Amino acid sequence: MQDRKKIRILIIDDDHTFRELASMLLGEAGYAIETAEDAIEGGKALLTRNFDLVISDINMPYMNGLELASLLRTDEKTASIPLILASSLMDPDTISKAVALRAADYMIKPVTLERLLDTVGGVVKRLGLGT
Repeated sequence: MQDRKKIRILIIDDDHTFRELASMLLGEAGYAIETAEDAIEGGKALLTRNFDLVISDINMPYMNGLELASLLRTDEKTASIPLILASSLMDPDTISKAVALRAADYMIKPVTLERLLDTVGGVVKRLGLGT
């Protein structure tokens, strides 16, 4: 069985409520959680610490989640980190951009806490994280 405490997840979202609820839920599920309120703060965290998975909103100020994903994919240190993108945008263009950036999954907001747990658990299992 995998040790979830070893799985470090960074949640990047400008919605304080989502960040706090997701952090609490995933923390209670046994994952090690850090949060960032925007892509700039999240990018700094990714450059200075190691994460096994990133959950990022797409619609954020300063730099959106797709721009952040593009930067992550071009840096050797972060290129292989699995990324779950979340957005209220369901348009095919946004989803195809997420796929092109090798997003491990895409969640439509509002995200239920059950869906969040299922999505994270599915990505962890599918990619063999923490094993």
